[in-house]
Amino acid sequence: MKHFINLKDIPAKDLRKIIVDAKKRKKLRRNLSTLEVDKGSPLKGKILIQMFEKASSRTRISFYLAIKQLGGGTLTLRSNELHLGQGGESISDTAKILSTYGDGFMLRTDSDKKIEDFKNYLSIPVINGLSPSSHPTQVLSDVFTAEEIKKKPISKLNICWIGDSNNVLDSLIAASVKFSFKLNIGCPKNFEPGKEVRAWVKKNNKKMFIYNDPIKAAIGADVIFSDKVISLNDKVNKKKKIEQFEKFKIDKKLMSYAKKDCIFLHCLPRGSEVSDEVFLGEKSHVWQQALNRVHVQKSILLYCFGKLR
Repeated sequence: MKHFINLKDIPAKDLRKIIVDAKKRKKLRRNLSTLEVDKGSPLKGKILIQMFEKASSRTRISFYLAIKQLGGGTLTLRSNELHLGQGGESISDTAKILSTYGDGFMLRTDSDKKIEDFKNYLSIPVINGLSPSSHPTQVLSDVFTAEEIKKKPISKLNICWIGDSNNVLDSLIAASVKFSFKLNIGCPKNFEPGKEVRAWVKKNNKKMFIYNDPIKAAIGADVIFSDKVISLNDKVNKKKKIEQFEKFKIDKKLMSYAKKDCIFLHCLPRGSEVSDEVFLGEKSHVWQQALNRVHVQKSILLYCFGKLR
């Protein structure tokens, strides 16, 4: 049984195997409609239980489609609908029930500890649909998208992140170590990656490059990533934070410092951190990026269920 919680804990060869499988599966679906099942129905009879403690659009829909296209089904829950949230049932007891009824569990949570607790008590695979320190399914899909558009391994690309140091960036940093690509990070001084993340990168004999000047970060980039500056449950002075990120807005001028064929990716939802001209422009591939969540998450599911080809 394999879990998918943090990219840093998954062997690089397994992550590459997932991407290779996703590429094959996407190609084979070219002539299939949305709910047609993949040949062989590899997850026929399996059910994925999803639980959301945080709002979700793309993760919810993409996992629904992913399990359906593999021949399985899904049950979506909100924590406040369970005894876990309303009646004080313990995580261990809830985990035993979930393990009895389901074959896999996807959790989108506001607590890193909670996802680890579920991992310890469940007897079925756990997939992290987002936690405060990690968004692994998003970033693995982003690696897939960058390679698909640029038509080369991500190890040969210069990747740039402009924006806040959040869970998506933490996973992108982990990916930079696993896939050995150069990562430039552009953010204000007070919003640089934390000590724990930096220490992990150093421990793995890798480097990331942090700039408090967005232009320096963007120079020579093949791909520029970003995310919303104000996250869903950001407990900060939002007005002050937005002001600190003003010069980090991704506009046409900033994009001009990257390579001519540089592309723009954003995990969504977006805010004021990117101009409409860039977000809706020809360099932007955000809709393709969102669709690819389905294909990569199918291969993640197969990995967790021990059925990856």
